[in-house]
Amino acid sequence: MERRGAKHHRGRLGEALREEIETLVEGELADPRIGLVGVTGVILAEDGRSAQVLVDVEGDDREADRSLEGLEAAREYLRHELASRLRLRRAPELIFRLDRSERDKARVEELLARTRKKNKRANSGERKA
Repeated sequence: MERRGAKHHRGRLGEALREEIETLVEGELADPRIGLVGVTGVILAEDGRSAQVLVDVEGDDREADRSLEGLEAAREYLRHELASRLRLRRAPELIFRLDRSERDKARVEELLARTRKKNKRANSGERKA
């Protein structure tokens, strides 16, 4: 069982990694393949040797694939910068994953709004009859 302090430290480190990666991606990577990318989260492995970086990319699937390609190409640069900026002996191996949860959430909310609207019309039509 993992100690509470270690779990807390991993959470803080994950958030620090997320902030730094987002700063680097937004301001310092000049790869034309990387479009509008937002870092939505970082999931650090228990041993701290790897981290899944969840990214949300504006645009279609083709643009998302190109952006992930650019991020993969910049992986070692990002690791080096993270180790330097966060004063880590060894930065975790970065694994980039596409995070479509915001897009999915918006779609579900849109469908729920449509359903509510239909139900409202159906209920108001019953009352008039």
